[in-house]
Amino acid sequence: MSKPSLSPREVAEKAVTDTYARMWAEQMKAYRKADEKGTDLQKYATLDALGQARNDLARMRKAGTVVRGDLKHSDTEVKTLDLDAKTPKASLRDCMDISKWQTYNKKQKRVVPMPAKQPRRYWATATAERWDGQWLITSITTHGDQKC
Repeated sequence: MSKPSLSPREVAEKAVTDTYARMWAEQMKAYRKADEKGTDLQKYATLDALGQARNDLARMRKAGTVVRGDLKHSDTEVKTLDLDAKTPKASLRDCMDISKWQTYNKKQKRVVPMPAKQPRRYWATATAERWDGQWLITSITTHGDQKC
């Protein structure tokens, strides 16, 4: 029995969510060493989105911190998708789970406690555009005050 073929919209939604997941996987590699060298982060994000990650990495290097553990994603969904635009666009929503995430101070050799009121699961939104046939994440906004 053959599988039904996916619609162009379903193909695009899968491509967008795959790009988002790959971008986060590469970003976590960078966060674990406070350096994007040796990662493929630039393959999945535009300069604007890369700038956000690079600012995080610069703050981490200055503070002497890295990330341990992992970031989990659930309920990732494409909220809007415009395949007819000159530059196709999409927006996503994702529930980020940082319960297994730790900020580790390398100089002090200790885990930096997370703020007590910091939700461990909260929403994030992202935008993406398709350039030359490839989806790229253009921005990510975390909503730490919006639990999911």
